[in-house]
Amino acid sequence: MGFVGVSDGWQDLSQHYQMAWDYARAENGNIALTGEIDLAACGGEFIVALGFGEIWSEAGQQARSSLLESYDELRDQYLRHWKNWQSHHLKLDQPARELDLYRSSLSVLRAHESKDFLGGVIASLSIPWGFNKGDEDLGGYHLVWPRDLVETACGFLAAGAEADAARVLRYLESTQEQDGHWAQNMWLDGRPYWSGLQMDEAAFPILLIDLLRRHAPSALGDLKRWWNLVGRAAGFLVRNGPVTQQDRWEEEAGYSPFTLAVEISGLLAAADLADAVGQADIANYFRETADAWNDNIERWTYATGSDLARQIGVEGYYIRIAPPETDCAASPGQGFVPIKNRPPGQNSEPAAHVISPDSLALVRFGLRAPEDPRILNTIKVIDGLLRVQLPQGPCWYRYTDDGYGEHEDGSPFDGTGVGRPWPLLAGERAHYELAAGNREAVEQLLRVMESAAENHRLIPEQVWDASDIPALELFRGKRSGSACPLVWAHAEYIKLRRSLRDGKIFDQPPQTVQRYLVEKQRATHFGWRFNNKCRTMPAGKILRLALVSPALVHWSFDGWQTSQDSNTLDRGLGVFTVDLPTERLAAGREIVFTFFWTREQRWEGVNFNVEVEQSQTP
Repeated sequence: MGFVGVSDGWQDLSQHYQMAWDYARAENGNIALTGEIDLAACGGEFIVALGFGEIWSEAGQQARSSLLESYDELRDQYLRHWKNWQSHHLKLDQPARELDLYRSSLSVLRAHESKDFLGGVIASLSIPWGFNKGDEDLGGYHLVWPRDLVETACGFLAAGAEADAARVLRYLESTQEQDGHWAQNMWLDGRPYWSGLQMDEAAFPILLIDLLRRHAPSALGDLKRWWNLVGRAAGFLVRNGPVTQQDRWEEEAGYSPFTLAVEISGLLAAADLADAVGQADIANYFRETADAWNDNIERWTYATGSDLARQIGVEGYYIRIAPPETDCAASPGQGFVPIKNRPPGQNSEPAAHVISPDSLALVRFGLRAPEDPRILNTIKVIDGLLRVQLPQGPCWYRYTDDGYGEHEDGSPFDGTGVGRPWPLLAGERAHYELAAGNREAVEQLLRVMESAAENHRLIPEQVWDASDIPALELFRGKRSGSACPLVWAHAEYIKLRRSLRDGKIFDQPPQTVQRYLVEKQRATHFGWRFNNKCRTMPAGKILRLALVSPALVHWSFDGWQTSQDSNTLDRGLGVFTVDLPTERLAAGREIVFTFFWTREQRWEGVNFNVEVEQSQTP
């Protein structure tokens, strides 16, 4: 056997059908072990021992010590640990299914956890299209994404693996940045890798704590300990939301239905914890902010009267993401959205034309009812544009004109391509169908996920959706060259099994359901902030200015004929607010204001205007 570069061994065998290349050293890159076994000489039976170490002697000692032990005893000991771990979890695999992935999904989650950084679970041990990449690609999916990590912890918790979920939470606690957020993704030791900012990743850990409070309170212990994490994360949300620098697909900035659903849910969960630790004023502010953002979801992301709406025959629909600068446009569908992973000239689309199943998160997280006409309209558009029928059933693309996937000829993704269906999205759609009471559809979509895993029981990130290309090992409905397994998909599968058993969505926050679907709570305030400089506001609302520095607000309701000054209120979260008494102003009136920044002792030098419009009931 010999060590070779990550792709050299495969290329050697592909070109020569034998090992013609040999290397004495392999340094400064990814390493793959390629070997040749003389099956005739060993009678078809052999043992391979792999040893790893910082130097050659350590690796050799590890391999040699393994060979000196009885293989059967080593195997039995290994299996005993896994069986013992599995035996303590819920038996969601009863009754058994033909292609049951429950136990293997649990094993996938646990196998992706670091043995050195406990609770750190990477997104996948695979590298998407790794056979086409060189040693310079250091990232792959063997990094930690906080969003995927929380989804994994929720998968553990759905299976009753409480200690494993709590271990993930402690890892999140240790990797939280000082300002309250988490890195877009990171190495297992917590060092950031990419530098994007995704607001849902700041909210998800709050929801994990809330889920643990409900299902495994003993695993949390003292709530005051977790208020430090939650208070900082929720403070980051109210300082920087509702706009996100990147959506959950790590691409576009703006108002995303998915991100909004997670942010709002996270704020309500944070409010409950704030109450539990005696922070009633902060709890009230979190709820008021959540209410204001919830009231504006349609204002920001629901497009009406477009050519696509007329084509599908609906009044309107939720778009994938609205550019941040269109927050006060006549329709959130105005403006253009960049499309990543597409060739030049094909990488921009009108926002109203870009649709995603992401909007179903509004039901998943309890902000909108499954029978809401706006949700039903959006589903018609999603299914008209993004659903594909595979041999095992329907599946969905991430969004319109997605470019993350193989090219049309099956060649690997190389920065551009054609997006393929995600089994994960079949699981998310199944959760919607469960909320809607369509249990038969849930069963069908569960089988879609199971069939995508084939006999190896690993759920891929994407599946091939075109005619078979056997030479490239691409078969319709089976895994593509993307990540396999995708840990997030296995977590979604486990949660779906739990949800199906319980008859309700396992990870749905109860706060949103109670507040917005049962009590139908409406916001009393309408927010203005520098990343959300609205130019109009509904009648009957108090205009709340939310700033990240203390200020004196100089304002007028009559075009500066008269004026008043108001000092900001320190919310204790790095947020300073002023409420202007606009609730009695008639439609057509205008508020004008500017700021004197007290720390810097300077005026903003710009006036801001907000006009009162007719209030619209969602």
